[in-house]
Amino acid sequence: MSGRYGITVPFDGVSLPEHRDWFRRLADLGYTDVWSAEVDGADGITPLALAAATETRLNLGVAVLPVFTRGPGLLAMTAAALAELAEGRFTLGLGASSPAVVERWNAVTFDRPYARTRDTLRFLRHALAGERVDEVYETFTVKGFKLSRPVAQVPKILLAALRPGMLRLAGREADGVILNWLSADDVTPCTNEIGRTGSVVARIFVVPTADADLARRVGRRMISSYLTVPAYAEFHRWLGRTEALTPMWEAWAAGDRARANEVIPDAVVDELIVHGSLEACREHIARYVAAGVEVPMLAVVPVGVELADAVAGLAPR
Repeated sequence: MSGRYGITVPFDGVSLPEHRDWFRRLADLGYTDVWSAEVDGADGITPLALAAATETRLNLGVAVLPVFTRGPGLLAMTAAALAELAEGRFTLGLGASSPAVVERWNAVTFDRPYARTRDTLRFLRHALAGERVDEVYETFTVKGFKLSRPVAQVPKILLAALRPGMLRLAGREADGVILNWLSADDVTPCTNEIGRTGSVVARIFVVPTADADLARRVGRRMISSYLTVPAYAEFHRWLGRTEALTPMWEAWAAGDRARANEVIPDAVVDELIVHGSLEACREHIARYVAAGVEVPMLAVVPVGVELADAVAGLAPR
């Protein structure tokens, strides 16, 4: 597989200091990118700062920083600092996140996520270009902000998008899109909405085991945890999975978590979770690339296999 090929960091069960050796190993194996996340573990920036200072062969991306949990000025400073440290290898991913992360965990009102994401993107365009920003946006106002450290190499800004409105915004105003929780066949409906060429990055969940029953049990728990979140539920309704996933949504709403997992069809798990032998996993990942994903971003869940063996076995060929 040619082109860029990424993996999600930090790895579960591996301390941040131990990632120094991992970053070197990933580059040696042919991975071109490391992408962080920001949910309830490490923040999205610290692992990338460590990678930037450790291994210059890797591109760095965050998928994603929520637009609600940092103020606009702090987002600009954070992006500028990492862009300086990474010397042109950093991509900033922005997203609305979810009410759980924004409201329940960070005590911020989750209001008008589309407008807030659009306004934050527009502010960052000006701020990272070194301009002084005095602007009344629809969802916030910034008065007199200007970065005191100029950004020599302005990072690309990608938007996490799940449905047509945000996908179109990514096409009009961002440098590309970050996709998540979709099958290889779902890539085309998403990219059709973007409307122009831009970077397409997709987080792909990989359970590298030939034990299909085990992979599906793990995959079902992952699916019920994410696809019951309203934004992801609407995404999969839009993608055409209403009939397949309604039993899960109904069981989850009734508080029957075990039943919610049981009723997820094998076919849905097999579409959304890459699993099988290492060779079969690489072939499945290649389908995403053939569908238009520029940077596959693996999220490896090593079950029944050592992390080092999984990462090496999934490396690009």
